[in-house]
Amino acid sequence: MSSLLKDIYSPLFYENFSNVLLETVPGFDKENFISSIFDDDWNERELKSRMKHTATVLYEFMPKDFEAAGELIQKIILKIKEKPFTNSSFPFMFFPEYIEKYGLDYFEISVKLIETVTQFISCEFTVRPFIIRYGNEMISKMTEWSIHENHHVRRLASEGSRPRLPWAISLPELKKNPSPILPLLENLKNDSSEYVRRSVANSLNDISKDNPQVTLSIAKKWKGLGKETDAIIKHGSRTLLKQGNTEIMSHYGLVNSDKVFISDFELVNSRIKIGDYLEFSFKIENQEENAVPVRLEYGIYYLRQNGSWSKKVFKISERILLSNEILIVSRKQSFKIITTRKFYGGIQKISIIVNGHERCVEEFEIIGQ
Repeated sequence: MSSLLKDIYSPLFYENFSNVLLETVPGFDKENFISSIFDDDWNERELKSRMKHTATVLYEFMPKDFEAAGELIQKIILKIKEKPFTNSSFPFMFFPEYIEKYGLDYFEISVKLIETVTQFISCEFTVRPFIIRYGNEMISKMTEWSIHENHHVRRLASEGSRPRLPWAISLPELKKNPSPILPLLENLKNDSSEYVRRSVANSLNDISKDNPQVTLSIAKKWKGLGKETDAIIKHGSRTLLKQGNTEIMSHYGLVNSDKVFISDFELVNSRIKIGDYLEFSFKIENQEENAVPVRLEYGIYYLRQNGSWSKKVFKISERILLSNEILIVSRKQSFKIITTRKFYGGIQKISIIVNGHERCVEEFEIIGQ
């Protein structure tokens, strides 16, 4: 039987963690700590709830002076690094939670602690309440982090300041105006770590959703600076590319040619059940005298409960299509039940997209399970 992710918080984990606390926290009561962790609601708690609960319980056994508690957290982490008892630092995400929950009133102490802790377990969620409360003061600190010697700290600068970081609280002011974080992205555009550069790209993609012209301007500014920077621009423009934004299409030479044809678009199965695959194929032919860059995508118009459609674009490939070259493309799109999308029976649509332009649309039907 496969274990659930929440079960990383096992009795053995807390036994080992308690032994570390015995060595670091003066007067630590191990028996009471473990008893408080495994309260009456424990079995019903999911992963995030168990993490938050651990931070809350830990607080009761730490000094109430936050600076003293922060010093102990650093000692605890050092002990864990010396004798690790887990395969990753992921279970210790309650340390960033602790800082967020109890350190928000202590700016200077907390930012120093965050700088240390994020080198062990990422504090990308933790910094966001600090950005909201302290504004430019926190962004200034994160700009300093963008030139830090440790790549985890540098990544925190870009990842933590993303306007739309998934599963995190949003940053409304940066969604309106991302200019305060542009200097730190500038510092990181040539970073030696791909881990950091990918975060920069994700931030640019976030920015493009509310301020597309900012991302487009940066794409022009950074174009040709290097292979790695070009990759940042491409990944950071992915939403604009899926939207068929004409300016970013032009940036990559992806023009709408009337001599690039789509033909023989066929659905293998136009009526499918939830859980099945929609199979389709088509031909694409370049009748231009020269080779042309082509970005191939398809769009699925999912039927909503209210009878309207919600379009999602999926990339097929991006390549150079030679003069008179013909490609036969076939794909399968899954309609298996997933947590992020609900399927409704009825007429849906699929389209083929070439360089941001829809060329043909066909209907298909979901008939239930």
